[in-house]
Amino acid sequence: MRTSYPSDISREQFEQIRPLLESARKKTSPRRIDLHEVFCAVLYLLKSGCQWRMLPSEFPKWRTVHSYFAIWSEPDKDGV
Repeated sequence: MRTSYPSDISREQFEQIRPLLESARKKTSPRRIDLHEVFCAVLYLLKSGCQWRMLPSEFPKWRTVHSYFAIWSEPDKDGV
């Protein structure tokens, strides 16, 4: 179990937004990483203002978090 950070959201809260995050995912091989942990890492980064490479080691690797952030940040087909 990792350290809890003020930017974390609960698993119950995450389940409310999981469908939106998964719909942005390109169809690839099965996921081996916990999306909740990735999302909490993004929230930590946004709240703390730290650099990608300075994410605590308890989170997934910074490159993984960044790649998900990039996918989630792409506008959908309606430009939103």
